[in-house]
Amino acid sequence: MAITPRFTRTAAIVAVGAVSAFGLAACSSGDSGDSGASGEPITIEYLHRLPDGEGMTPASEIVDRWNAEHPDIQVKATKFDGKSSDMILKLETDVKAGNGPCLAQTGYSEVPQLFVKGLLQDVADEAKKYEDDFSAGAFSGMKVGDAIVGLPQDTGPLVYFYNEAEFTALGLDAPKTLDDLTADSAAAAAAGKYVTAFTPDEAQNWLSAQSAAAGDTWFSTAGDEWKVDAEGAGSERVAAFWQGLLDGKQTLATERWGEGFTAALNEGSLIGHVGAAWEAGFLLDSLDGTPAEGQWRVAQLPDFGAGAMSGPDGGSGVSVMKGCEYPAEAMEFNDWFNTQVDDLASQGLVVAAKGDVETPRRCSASSAVRMCSPN
Repeated sequence: MAITPRFTRTAAIVAVGAVSAFGLAACSSGDSGDSGASGEPITIEYLHRLPDGEGMTPASEIVDRWNAEHPDIQVKATKFDGKSSDMILKLETDVKAGNGPCLAQTGYSEVPQLFVKGLLQDVADEAKKYEDDFSAGAFSGMKVGDAIVGLPQDTGPLVYFYNEAEFTALGLDAPKTLDDLTADSAAAAAAGKYVTAFTPDEAQNWLSAQSAAAGDTWFSTAGDEWKVDAEGAGSERVAAFWQGLLDGKQTLATERWGEGFTAALNEGSLIGHVGAAWEAGFLLDSLDGTPAEGQWRVAQLPDFGAGAMSGPDGGSGVSVMKGCEYPAEAMEFNDWFNTQVDDLASQGLVVAAKGDVETPRRCSASSAVRMCSPN
């Protein structure tokens, strides 16, 4: 599977087993279920964090199709360019001030805390109408107890990204096991290169996902209580792997979303990365026009000890925020938007909706960052 600059549609080969758009705000008055007291169409604002890069299908273009087909329920798409944490802060502030959006995409890990804070609505009756459109695992990410707060959009299985040309120059193949990755790390470090980066700002999801790939589950429930176990055999294997690389200075220790990661990528010292599949839409934009353009590939996550498995890092759904005036209409759009699988795949997402994604092998130097596979 090749990753080349500029994006059309994305397909990720991910392992068996076990990445953000934000919200829709109701902007007009009137009773739910009609076009408002004045007979004017309902207007819903959709604030998102999709990459919207060149060659991708922009969120606004997808929404334009909805608007053309649904004159009574109009949606306005606006891109939020800040960090996801900034978006969550904005949502919390706006909802408490009575200016919150009707729908907002939230990470699965953020859903429980937002619900407990009283920022999300329980729309279980509406959500159940669309449950069959999505994978069961992703749909469960929008549940808090018996409440269902929205619909899933994407999932975040870990994969392995690597620069094929650099690997070939070093006599390396894409690693298939953790032992392979250890050996590749030593060989690359001897040549002043890194085939991995240790990213502490992603650690909470990133390490738990790797532990899942090694056969462990950090969080589970027993009756009405949480059970936390981050010290299983798989977790210890993951921790020992990274500690060994750190001690041997054989991995790049830097924040994933900091300047150091991008600088190492651009200068060619970072030639591999364990990351969520949705990162493809963000990972290689900075390489446009550089010698590394078109050299990157994506492979299945190496076997971390439990066979052909991956773990989830990120993924998100679109939640109904407290105060939404038109939950039924918003959920109708929510389902429609999140089942536009080819369009969302073009954004680098591994979509939560069921169905096949069209993935033609049309990778060329003039196309956007995309992962391609043969038909």
